[in-house]
Amino acid sequence: MELLPIQYEEFKVFFLILIRVSVILFMFPFFSSRVIPVLAKAGLALIISIILFPVIDNKPFQFPNTLCGMFQMVTGELIIGMILGLLVQIIFEGVRMMGQVVGFQTGFAITNILDPQSGMQVSILSNMAFLVAMVSFLILNGHHILLNAIRESFEIINVGSLSLDRRIFQEIVHAAGDMFVIALKIGAPAIAALLFVKVAFGLITKLIPQMNIMIVAFPVQIVMGLIFFGICLNVLLAFMETYLGDLGSLLINTMNWLKA
Repeated sequence: MELLPIQYEEFKVFFLILIRVSVILFMFPFFSSRVIPVLAKAGLALIISIILFPVIDNKPFQFPNTLCGMFQMVTGELIIGMILGLLVQIIFEGVRMMGQVVGFQTGFAITNILDPQSGMQVSILSNMAFLVAMVSFLILNGHHILLNAIRESFEIINVGSLSLDRRIFQEIVHAAGDMFVIALKIGAPAIAALLFVKVAFGLITKLIPQMNIMIVAFPVQIVMGLIFFGICLNVLLAFMETYLGDLGSLLINTMNWLKA
């Protein structure tokens, strides 16, 4: 009598599904945090894989008999997971960059904190913007879009099959460039306001050289930076709504380019 009602070939399919799901989840900013235990991450990936395994309609195919062939299939699943996870992570890296730029312009370049999620020193405003973006992503059901994209990926890209098209590399480069555009669009109010403040104090220095501009400018710059940073967070919420509306189609189009 068999202990498990699953054949060896089906077990290999499940293993490939687990690899793709694990890579996507581990690259997601929230689950990549060091605060979450590794066993919890692995358990969640295993549960999602178990749920997806019966509903995935995979075309039967012959597994390679060589170790090199299996390694190639595993590498393909890793690439698929990394590409999908990277497309989701770019928006959060753009938000981090926005907070870093605004914090530098405000005068918080030296004031960094140790981020327990990444284990690195980050700007206070950068970490705050990242947390607001993460909460907005969850409130707007972005995790539902991500889970649906994981399910759709197995319907579009059969397990063990991968075709790297030239367009996918162009899309990744374009998405990486969009990270800087995202940072500028969201942080535009604070960046422009702080620029005008510095120009104004520069003119005051020329007109009234007796004034100690350093004593006056620093607190005013901080106050203006924090006020307009709050406006940037409102812009961030509207931007997340637009971004999540296009995220599903972006992931599906990318998966169509990866289809063999």
